Amino acid sequence: MATRTVETDVLVVGAGPVGLMLAGELRLGGAATVVLERRDAPTTESRASTLHARTMELLDSRGLLDALGTPPHEPRGHFGGVPLDLTLPSPWPGQWKVPQTRTEELLQDWALGLGADLRRGHELRAVRVGEDGVEAVAAGPGGRALRVRARFVVGCDGEDSTLRRLTGAEFPGRDAGRELLRADVAGIDVPDRRFQRLEKGLAIAARRGDGVTRVMVHEFGAGPRRGEPEFGEVAQVWKRVTGEDIGSGDPLWVNSFGDADRQLTDYRRGPVLFAGDAAHQQMPIGGQALNLGLQDAVNLGWKLAAEVRGRAPAGLLDTYHAERHAVGRRVLANIRAQALLLLGGPEVEPVRALLGELIAERPQVRAHLAGMISGLDIRYDADVEDPLLGARLPYVQLRWPEGTLDTADLLRTGGRGLLLDLAGDARLRTAVRPWADRIVTVTARPAADSALGAARAVLVRPDGYVAWTGTEGMSDGPEIALKNWFGVSDRN
Repeated sequence: MATRTVETDVLVVGAGPVGLMLAGELRLGGAATVVLERRDAPTTESRASTLHARTMELLDSRGLLDALGTPPHEPRGHFGGVPLDLTLPSPWPGQWKVPQTRTEELLQDWALGLGADLRRGHELRAVRVGEDGVEAVAAGPGGRALRVRARFVVGCDGEDSTLRRLTGAEFPGRDAGRELLRADVAGIDVPDRRFQRLEKGLAIAARRGDGVTRVMVHEFGAGPRRGEPEFGEVAQVWKRVTGEDIGSGDPLWVNSFGDADRQLTDYRRGPVLFAGDAAHQQMPIGGQALNLGLQDAVNLGWKLAAEVRGRAPAGLLDTYHAERHAVGRRVLANIRAQALLLLGGPEVEPVRALLGELIAERPQVRAHLAGMISGLDIRYDADVEDPLLGARLPYVQLRWPEGTLDTADLLRTGGRGLLLDLAGDARLRTAVRPWADRIVTVTARPAADSALGAARAVLVRPDGYVAWTGTEGMSDGPEIALKNWFGVSDRN
């Protein structure tokens, strides 16, 4: 049987939420994209269901939230099972409950609508890395082989990444020492529990509107098992911990997740890159794993698209590893701390009590933890004095001739950058004109005492992070930042 061959700019391995988000971002930037997925159809298992404020902001900037309607919203989250108010300045504070099946459906429709080429039923079997790109071979339906030649390949194929294995990428860290058993079960009637710590273990239960109850349980002192658990085992542990019998229920799916902790040494090595769980393995506490992966994709997509289109300045693509590896390392550290608080036995109770007091009585502690969990506190240039640089564009109200708007409105740029002129400076509009195909320019006035401070102009990257600010009496314009982040325009 003949092997089919296709050529593309970027090959994405994995059509979960991260791979689909990346495919959409690449297409926004004009990069031809093929996505390989070993599953024949989208998943029916809604494992990750929490979207945090920063991810909601990013989805909003891509015009994707209208299709979601108004998902269930909860301002309260937790840190290692200790209640935590996640409310911070954002149009989408707190956490939003969207089943993973719906997230994947939304992102697949978006990516395909932009022209991504999704090949389901194709399992990656081999990869050859050369000087001018990669050549991958996948087994398709009926065993027919597909060869894909691409300038870059990105592994978004989860914590057991095939691409990582085939390329020998270093994935140091530690294996799981403890785990949570998890199942979605129909036909049971148990009380809802929010991180209830009982004598023998931890129990969590949440009944959905459709009558299905998600249960999670950990028996103190128990270690991880090999392979996925059977529902009977989940029911036995649940009974030992809670005293309740759920064995007569109908399990929709069952799995377990442990406190393994690993991170790639390099998110990029030549034409091979990784994002999401393929780049970092962590316990999915509080939904951080999904959100971390989606934000990897948004950081990478516009940079990689600029690279393949010949628009990227030198070193732009390397900033993906520099920025996201540091963010991933910090998230993994906070998840390790949470895992100790969540799965530890009676010995962790004094620490949990102290943390609860600090959260309740010290607003700065609550805000610090909420910023970390939500992703709103990410700042890529933390060593510079200007607090706006490297941070996401703050959510503020603005005035312009037609009325009022906010920065969330302005960030819906179709994947382009934004120059926000807050002083009506004609020189700025002249300076940015050569990048008019990559930058949207808006003139507006901030409301008094806005989070933009003394800034008279702000240059924002396609992922919503501030690349340059101008202040009163500034001697330098945005040209250097424009070249550093958006390349040399054909009109320069």
